[in-house]
Amino acid sequence: MKIRHRLAGFALGLAAMTATNASATEYFRLATLGPGSSPYLVMSTFAQIVNDALPDVEVQVNATGAATQHALEAGAGQLDFFMWSASVHQFMMNGQAMYANIPQAPELSHNLRAVLAFPLGPYHIITYADSGIESLEDLRGHTVFLGPPGGGATAIMQRTIEAATGMVPGTDYEQVQLGWDAASQAFTDGRIDVYCNSTLAPSPVIEQMALTRDIRLLGLTPEQLALPAVQAILNRPGGVINEIPAHTYGDHQVNTEAVTVPGSIVGIGAGAHVPEEAVYEMTKAFWNGVEAMGSATPWLRAIQRDHALDALNLPLHPGALRYYEEIGMTIPDALRPPAN
Repeated sequence: MKIRHRLAGFALGLAAMTATNASATEYFRLATLGPGSSPYLVMSTFAQIVNDALPDVEVQVNATGAATQHALEAGAGQLDFFMWSASVHQFMMNGQAMYANIPQAPELSHNLRAVLAFPLGPYHIITYADSGIESLEDLRGHTVFLGPPGGGATAIMQRTIEAATGMVPGTDYEQVQLGWDAASQAFTDGRIDVYCNSTLAPSPVIEQMALTRDIRLLGLTPEQLALPAVQAILNRPGGVINEIPAHTYGDHQVNTEAVTVPGSIVGIGAGAHVPEEAVYEMTKAFWNGVEAMGSATPWLRAIQRDHALDALNLPLHPGALRYYEEIGMTIPDALRPPAN
């Protein structure tokens, strides 16, 4: 009887230990844009590297919705990691643009922290070579996907087209209201004339589009680049100018010269509620793992630790700050998080 009791006690103790070990796993929620976008590629890779390197951590990826909404959720403590954008964060802090009717947005922006920055990539403006569309001026009367409703990339593309050509959606062209995945499929099926995607080149999604039909990339002319309204967009927080070389997408891209388009710096952000130690370990694991993966993944080579602080207009998370200081990076005072 005593032996049975001891065995039963051992089994109960083992079960308790197993339950304790299982509950020791920390779960974090990460939201990003749809598959095929640069944020999805980078942030899902972040989750993969972290999950492989840290046995007691699991990052769960949700690739739906808009980054503008994800920032609100992270600020409210309902989401752990999100894609930050310098221009979107500026709007959030000031309660402007997509946040104009959300009175709590400026307050929630103070609860957001940065983990790292990465290039979003050039804004690809794509049409099929036989569409008859050869410039931005030719968009008139056509169906155009600028990005998902309420998205930051959508707002930038709409402003860019208006600044360069004077054309506005609903009057001069039809703006297609779809999510990233649905729009990609619609363009592939020939139901959309022009498809825009801000993504690192060469984009796997666009490579797939170019497999069966010739594509043309549209860009800004030198005259359009000189316009003050266009310059204002290019010089926005996190704004850059990118060039997409001819034949980036092989023989099925008909461009004979590089096209010039806007680009953006974005990154991975975290809510201020996420523990410092967790962000420190995750930041360290990511940068230790990303370099090795870059040798086999061309688009990942653009993600560089030396540019991890580019265009930041929100404070670093204490865990990320600790890592960057540990490796000897100089941290501007403006990027240091406020004292609790």
